[in-house]
Amino acid sequence: MMMPATCHNLEFGRIKFADFGACGCSFSASFDRFRSRNYARKVIRSVNRGGGGGGRRLICCRGDEKVAKCRVFSTEAPETLLNEDAPGPPPVLSVKKESKADLFEVVSDDLLTLNKNLQSIVGAENPVLMSAAEQIFSAGGKRMRPALVFLVSRATLALTGLEELTREHRRLAEIIEMIHTASLIHDDVLDESDMRRGKETVHQLYGTRVAVLAGDFMFAQSSWYLANLENLEVIKLISQVIKDFASGEIKQASSLFDCDVELDEYLIKSYYKTASLIAASTKGAAIFSRVDSDISEQMYQYGKNLGLSFQVVDDILDFTQSAEQLGKPAGSDLAKGNLTAPVIFALEKEPKLREIIESEFCETGSLNEAIELVMKSGGIERARVLAKQKADEAIQCLQCLPQSAFQLALEGMVKFNLERID
Repeated sequence: MMMPATCHNLEFGRIKFADFGACGCSFSASFDRFRSRNYARKVIRSVNRGGGGGGRRLICCRGDEKVAKCRVFSTEAPETLLNEDAPGPPPVLSVKKESKADLFEVVSDDLLTLNKNLQSIVGAENPVLMSAAEQIFSAGGKRMRPALVFLVSRATLALTGLEELTREHRRLAEIIEMIHTASLIHDDVLDESDMRRGKETVHQLYGTRVAVLAGDFMFAQSSWYLANLENLEVIKLISQVIKDFASGEIKQASSLFDCDVELDEYLIKSYYKTASLIAASTKGAAIFSRVDSDISEQMYQYGKNLGLSFQVVDDILDFTQSAEQLGKPAGSDLAKGNLTAPVIFALEKEPKLREIIESEFCETGSLNEAIELVMKSGGIERARVLAKQKADEAIQCLQCLPQSAFQLALEGMVKFNLERID
């Protein structure tokens, strides 16, 4: 059963890394499935032959029929490559900072399979609903949640001796993406949003009726596939997520323009709306890898804290990015009365901000004034600290996993999220 949300501890933990370690991979045939095809295309920026730098470097070797390639990962520096022909200790080659696509490269084949399967399992028998769902599927999303399913699945396989993903792993990733897509369609209806990721929303194109039905259909379709997994623990876990979505929306709707909302309430709402699905994704993947319950719980905590950090970062970007970058109007949450972490922190320092918000921005220019008060009050900086605290807690949960390219990608996902506000 899903553990209750415990969002009250905001202590910033510290992690001590070894200076250098090996990921434990080999050139054996059993590791062939981990190969990457695209590393050779990366552009090498500079060569660092010294042993300095405090970041841990982990070497991951990949077998190929013709050539063996080694990749070096650093916890404090951008991704690096090793010169495969150099004798002795090879030089470290620095490249540009990793993107989300780079992090997901190690499960790129899994994501390609997922994309193909989504087209068939969403429901080809109903062209209107399929077209509506495709509007979201093609709107620029990076499939973060199913990618996390695949990364955790492959990171935990070594703990139980499994050699390949199971049918349940793959079906779970598809179910998670369907649930996420359904929630986006309904969110846009509730928020009356016209744009998502720079594209028109489903209800804007097809009308509210079709949008609601499309979301309902995808929730129902995902539930049917979930039941067919015949794993009661995972069924309970994912069913709780759908309940959490509704709880989060109710919680948000009941606290609009409420300047007395506390940080704990914001975190619980963020858990319901964002972190719950990510936590269920990572724990469900671990369950299907048949790991011990303490490991699956660590994966749950990883997903929960990553999800909370992700939401805080999104709420910061709502103030710091342009409408073009966001794919929606800047400050849109505040304009609707949804008070996020930067605003909650700013309210502690700016009494005038309370007056403006409680007036529901009735005066011309009052929204821009409120945004300026949030920016100058230190609300953004304190929210950034909160995002980093949750990120640190997420990374600590990965210490139970064996070192591998997949474990490093999970760690990199946390750091990539924070880089969005650096």
